[in-house]
Amino acid sequence: MPHSVSQDDADQTQDLLEQAGHQTQESEFFNPIPPGYVRGRHKYVVVFGTVMSGLGKGIFSSSLAKLIKDKGLRVAPIKMEGYLNIDSGTLNPYRHGEVFVLDDGLETDMDLGTYERMLDQDLTRDNYVTSGQIYRNVLDKERSGGYLGRDVQMIPHVTGEVKYKLRELAVKQRADVVFVEVGGTVGDHENAFYIEALRQLAFEEGPGSVCYVALTYIIEPPALGEQKSKAAQLGLNKLMEAGIQPHMVACRCQNPVEQGAKEKVAMFSNVPVERVFSMHDRPSIYMIPTEMREAGVDRHILTMLNLHERVNVTQEDRAREKWLSFVNKVTAPRKHKARIGLTGKYASLRDAYASIDKAIEHCATMMDADIEMVWIDVTKEDAPPIAQQLADVDGVIVPGGFGHRGTEAKIECVRYCRENKVPYLGICLGFQMAVVEFARNVCGLNDAVSSEFAPESPNRVIDILPEQKKIEGLGGNMRLGGKDVLIKPTTLAANLYYNTRAGKHNRHEPFNIRERFRHRFEVDPQYIETLESHGLIFSGRHPAQPIMQVLELPQPGSVNAEANAYFQSQGGHPYFIGAQFHPELLSRPVDPAPMFMGLVAAAVQHANPDLDPKHIAPRWLPDPEKDKPVTV
Repeated sequence: MPHSVSQDDADQTQDLLEQAGHQTQESEFFNPIPPGYVRGRHKYVVVFGTVMSGLGKGIFSSSLAKLIKDKGLRVAPIKMEGYLNIDSGTLNPYRHGEVFVLDDGLETDMDLGTYERMLDQDLTRDNYVTSGQIYRNVLDKERSGGYLGRDVQMIPHVTGEVKYKLRELAVKQRADVVFVEVGGTVGDHENAFYIEALRQLAFEEGPGSVCYVALTYIIEPPALGEQKSKAAQLGLNKLMEAGIQPHMVACRCQNPVEQGAKEKVAMFSNVPVERVFSMHDRPSIYMIPTEMREAGVDRHILTMLNLHERVNVTQEDRAREKWLSFVNKVTAPRKHKARIGLTGKYASLRDAYASIDKAIEHCATMMDADIEMVWIDVTKEDAPPIAQQLADVDGVIVPGGFGHRGTEAKIECVRYCRENKVPYLGICLGFQMAVVEFARNVCGLNDAVSSEFAPESPNRVIDILPEQKKIEGLGGNMRLGGKDVLIKPTTLAANLYYNTRAGKHNRHEPFNIRERFRHRFEVDPQYIETLESHGLIFSGRHPAQPIMQVLELPQPGSVNAEANAYFQSQGGHPYFIGAQFHPELLSRPVDPAPMFMGLVAAAVQHANPDLDPKHIAPRWLPDPEKDKPVTV
């Protein structure tokens, strides 16, 4: 087993492996080491899944990584997927949930969102790898002669590429601990080479360098009334057959895992019972780090990896206090209630909108509100009219998406919210549909549409800009990743961001924020003047190009309301805003997304009209006195 190798043997093996890089192809060792890598400086925690997928490896791994980060250590998570796709950009949400976009533009699966939220840490393309990426790298090297004429094989070359990827991540992000989540389940064909590479990693790095954690499942059949560990035992045996001796086991179960079940798992996995952790269902995933700490999971990791000397106790105390304050709010009874409708074409699968769901949870916790999400499928042909479906909601989200299906229903959602003054947040496609609806029903452009759905229509208010049309290939003309957005002062957008994300700026001057994008179509610049002259406010735009990125309707009390044509005819709207970007991707538990904060506050106000708005969320309210333009 990896932890039974002596330090002298490991040192001798490492010397041979490093020498192999300078030897001929006759050596069977293949151990590429990235520049700057120092063995012993970087440690690894590897999380495998057994029995079945979907048990929450990402939640467990990110929670454990948070505990280690709270102690002052640098952590770098990585998700290793078995599928051959290069990224997650073309995956159907019904198969893998939402597509999460990193700041550098890589499209990943939803687990990267879990890591970013739990760690409050921006990740990069180095934190995500697929089999497709690994194979492509190996084949590119083979074509360029990188293997000195050797026959290229799964072992050692493909496994060597995996190890190189992990070590390169450790160097680039200067990680004390790299947290490796292996996608899928032990026994799957597609992740077998990952498991073999990670077995080799422990052998090469030496004792005290790699900690293996197995996530398994304890079955609790209602008809039997007791917990059964046999499936867990068989799954763990499968892992050990691959040469992996787990150091720790996490047991998923509906209820707390009983001592007897823990003892059976310990017996059949050679893991001390004190290292068998009950990862049962909790009211919130954000409770898991605290309960892992109470169970001593973090201390076991520090001991096995010899990391106690790197702990910053003062920082840990501060981080623990801050997190406990948030968790206590998560579990406490709420003062306010409201219902928010999400109108999408994947509404039957909540994972398709996981980041939106979490953003609402973050904001509701901060505002002491109990928010009921109403999931409305806009693609059902036999569904009641939109007005009927939205009659009892206090706020509406029209999320992003691609394709024509359901868009007319989304436009009706926008119209209902605009005319009935229901708080509205449009995201990406929801932003575009708000432009189309306003153009049709306020500006009189009855045939207004997006060129994505009607490329021959004369009034394509949403279109691909000329410079984008020059780029060919699916996804080639997408705007992906973090981009700057210039926010116009004395607007709703400015109020939302000024006290949260903008830093210290003169509130009478424009300022930049950074948000993440994933879209292809824009507001056609030739329609901007028409839209604005009828009262639509573009409060966020590209810093240098005529690309509109935030829209809104004037609020009651807005300093611009008296001169606004729409305001004069319709009156102010309590909360109507749209973003071409995806604000949910940057929402964090202790730093919620400002646009969602505004929506939740407005929804609570809508549900409780007699409630003093200042007792809900004063940050999002317009302040005519402070926002009054300065006379020079």
